[in-house]
Amino acid sequence: MIGMSAWAFWKMHGAGNDFVVTDGGDPAHAGRSDAEWSALAERVCDRHFGVGADGLIAVLPSDVADRRMRMFNPDGSESEMCGNGIRCLVKFVLDQDDDLRARGTLSVDTLAGVLDAVATPGEDGTVARVQVSMGEPHFAPEDLGALVEQAAPVLGLPLEAAGTEQSVTLVSMGNPHAVTFIDTPVDSFELERIGPAVEHHPVFANRTNFEVVRVRDEGAIDMRVWERGAGETLACGSGACAAAVASRLHGFVGDRVDVHVPGGTLGIGWDGAGEVSLEGPATLVFTSTWEDPA
Repeated sequence: MIGMSAWAFWKMHGAGNDFVVTDGGDPAHAGRSDAEWSALAERVCDRHFGVGADGLIAVLPSDVADRRMRMFNPDGSESEMCGNGIRCLVKFVLDQDDDLRARGTLSVDTLAGVLDAVATPGEDGTVARVQVSMGEPHFAPEDLGALVEQAAPVLGLPLEAAGTEQSVTLVSMGNPHAVTFIDTPVDSFELERIGPAVEHHPVFANRTNFEVVRVRDEGAIDMRVWERGAGETLACGSGACAAAVASRLHGFVGDRVDVHVPGGTLGIGWDGAGEVSLEGPATLVFTSTWEDPA
């Protein structure tokens, strides 16, 4: 079309956390600045006037890994990393590269570091599930941009948010998370009202993701999440990791936890030291093209 630049994308989701994934090396993206990527994410992720997604993922070359990931939230901000997004990226790359799919692994360069992934094929031979080594959790308040003078780990930071008192545990999975535990069903929590207040609380210099958790037993928890820059989503991979880590710090769970989120179930492993593992589905919804005004 005259005056338009078209680029291909895959609409994907990981346990309901959905993304528009594109090859950032497409000539249509050549010379796109950070500000232009941010503006594009706002347009594409809009659920009424765009494709609709929890984020826009650009897949790029890397000097230190197989691929580099940039993930932009619906408000245009860039996230350090995204666990569900990485799984979608792995499927996007491996399903289009026979050699890499045969190898079954992919290293991904993110703002939180290089993360390694292992893919499991489905019956049709395409990637169905992905396990990602998400790196080590960090607990120092400065690692989360938290303006508090408290020794790590911070297990019960009191916050006033939207007229309520919340007690949060702070975990960094390369991006900041504040986890609160409740005894009532997570569905009944006023996340749409309290979530924004926690995200933008002045104690968090760079805002924060906010997870609400109810422990079922030592091997399972329920979680809802308010994601920084996106609002409530059906799943959050790094949030599930943070919730599982926080649960283990409190002694509520063991080394392996099923995290039940509105979009499905994610498997998290952490033995109290070292890296956290995340395992879950990666699903292609459809492929299409987007046309940018010239």
